[in-house]
Amino acid sequence: MAKKISILIVDDEESVRESLYSWFIEDGYRVECAENARKALTILESDQFDIVLADIKMPGMDGLEMLRRIKAHKKDSIVIVMTAFATVDTAVKALKDGAFDYITKPFDPDDLTHLIRNATKQISLADENETLKSQVISLENVEDLIGNSEAMRNVLKEVENVAQTNSSVIITGESGTGKELVARAIHANSPRKFFPFVSVHCGALTESLLESELFGHEKGAFTGAMYNRKGRFEMADSGSIFLDEIATISNKMQVELLRVLESKTFIRVGGNKEISSDFRVICATNKDLKGMVEKGTFREDLFYRLNVVNIHIPPLRERKTDIPLLVDYFIKKYCISMNKSPIGIDSAALKRLQEFNFPGNIRELENMIERAIVVGDGKKISLKDLPLEKTMVSNSAESLDDFERAFILQILIKYSWNISRTAKALKVDRVTLYNKIKKYDLKPADQQ
Repeated sequence: MAKKISILIVDDEESVRESLYSWFIEDGYRVECAENARKALTILESDQFDIVLADIKMPGMDGLEMLRRIKAHKKDSIVIVMTAFATVDTAVKALKDGAFDYITKPFDPDDLTHLIRNATKQISLADENETLKSQVISLENVEDLIGNSEAMRNVLKEVENVAQTNSSVIITGESGTGKELVARAIHANSPRKFFPFVSVHCGALTESLLESELFGHEKGAFTGAMYNRKGRFEMADSGSIFLDEIATISNKMQVELLRVLESKTFIRVGGNKEISSDFRVICATNKDLKGMVEKGTFREDLFYRLNVVNIHIPPLRERKTDIPLLVDYFIKKYCISMNKSPIGIDSAALKRLQEFNFPGNIRELENMIERAIVVGDGKKISLKDLPLEKTMVSNSAESLDDFERAFILQILIKYSWNISRTAKALKVDRVTLYNKIKKYDLKPADQQ
């Protein structure tokens, strides 16, 4: 079984509990027992079970009363009642109160096995239904690409045009501009939208881990490979695979990726069987891939295979007219998620946001609005709620230290406080950067 089904047995007869416990454990179920209804309800308060198998006739609270209480708490619970005194009235009463089915004592092993299998099928169907429902919801609620500037209108037009094709796409732009959001929008508006959208952050994985992640592996392929595992290309069959930070992959992975893109086939790590997958590839990078090709650090043939269509996402400083729309969107988003009443933003705060260059782009703006809603008085976002004075490199900086502090903080925000990437951008080592952070008492917005 893909999912280990759990069963709670409730019966006042110890012999019945022990025999059913042994039986179901042997069949691979997770099983727990209770000798009466009250203990069973106590167990259900702290643990969840897929199936409750309960006797009707028990001292104190009987099985029918327990059934009603379980159903009042969770309507879709599967409860099977057991009785040695089966009558038509008893069965009808149990079924009317929401029992999945009933079975009489002494049990026929085949009947009980068949009953549990039927219940298990219903659980599987319910799980599949929830999965499909969540996929549909996620498609319906894909965050809109917000913006009415000419630059964003051009991006929206490109997304609309490329979505209906199967062409490979490279999405370029600075960190925090929303490249994955564009990739999801392409997928959600394509004929592949009812199939998986699989995302892989190439820059976060070593070469060996990335290879296993993309192609999958067979049991025993390497130390720790305890089972067969599907790779992301296999998971993306009939859907789309999004390769973020594609510029970071090694030369060896570039060769392997090119072969997969050309043949749409691959072999799991440690395997020998060729696997086919029909996927569409969408990539993203904040690097100049064409420049990397000229320098010989990125394969030219792979670049042209990926770069059938290029969509460039403009930085927020080039689309400042979109800031009010984005602010309004993020305020609504976080007021809902924090269960707060809708609030606004005063004109001075909005004006300052529109003057700010946002080195961290939309991600930085979103973080600012989230923080402002957390620390604000709940009526309106004002200037005092925004950490702009701490992040803007201003002409009014009174000393070199003031300028350096503000500049380092801008770069930290731009790279989402990733120390390695920030140190590289500043051309200093990690120790030096840590010392500067300590010297200037720099902290992420959510820790201030």
